[in-house]
Amino acid sequence: MDEFGSGPKPVDGIRVGVGGWTYVPWRSNFYPKGLVQRRELEYASRHLSAIEVNGTYYGSQKPATYAKWAAETPDGFLFSAKAPMRIMQSKTLAKTGPQIEDFVGGIASLGDRLGPIVWQFDQGPPLQRDTFAQFLALLPNEVEGRRLRHVIDVRDHAFVDQDYVALLRQHNMAGVFTDSSEHPSFADVTADFVYARLMQTRSDIADGYPDDELDRWAARAREWSQGGQPADLPYLAAQHADGGKRDVFVYFISAAKERNPAAAMALLRRLGA
Repeated sequence: MDEFGSGPKPVDGIRVGVGGWTYVPWRSNFYPKGLVQRRELEYASRHLSAIEVNGTYYGSQKPATYAKWAAETPDGFLFSAKAPMRIMQSKTLAKTGPQIEDFVGGIASLGDRLGPIVWQFDQGPPLQRDTFAQFLALLPNEVEGRRLRHVIDVRDHAFVDQDYVALLRQHNMAGVFTDSSEHPSFADVTADFVYARLMQTRSDIADGYPDDELDRWAARAREWSQGGQPADLPYLAAQHADGGKRDVFVYFISAAKERNPAAAMALLRRLGA
C-alpha cells in the first residue's frame, strides 16, 4: 500500500472527499490507467482525506466488509456513511431503536475510520415534529467506547426552519449545507463539527469549480474550523459562532460527478494538505 503514499492529512481538522469510490469515468481521469478495481479504494483514500459511502443507504454491509474497507485505508482517513433508508422511511420512526442499534453495531467495524453517520430523509410523507424528536433521541452517542457523530439531512423544505435548527443544536447533531437549489441549503452550525456537500461541479471546468470559487470554499472551511460562520452563506436562525475549534467535512457530491475528485484535490491543495 505504500505504493500510493500515506494520503493527505486533515489540515486544522478539515477533511475533503467525494461520494463513493467506484465510478467508471474516474478510470480515465482519476485512477491510473490499468489500476484494478479492487485497489480503487486504496488509491482514492491516499488522494482524499474522507469518502462518503452512499451504498449503505440501500442496505447495510457485513461487518467483515467494513473491516476490509478500514484495512485498505491509511491512518487518519475517515468514512462518512449513510444509514439505511429503511430506517428513515419507517412508518413508526420513533420505534426504530432496534434497527438503529443493528446498523450502528455493524458499521462500528470501521473502527477509527468511522466518521459521521448521515441520516437522510428524502421527500415523502410529511415528518411529524414529535416523532422526529423522538427519533433523534434514539441515536446513540457512542459505540464500543468510540464517539459517534450524527448528520441529519432532511430534504423537506417546509420542515427545515428555525425550530429544526434548534432541535439539531439541542442534540449536537449537524445539519447539511448543500450548496444546492434543489435541497434545503442553510449554513447554521448546529454541532461541534460541520458537514458540507458541494453540489455544483461543472463538466467544462477541469477542477469542477472555477479557481475563485475554490478559493472561497477554502476560506469558508478554515473559518468553520476556527469556530466562525461565513457571513456570505444563508442562515435560518441567529448565527451561532462559539469560537471553538471544529472538525469540518467537505464533500463534492453529484452534479458533474466525473469532476468531483479533481475538485476535492484542488481544495485540498488550497488548504495545504
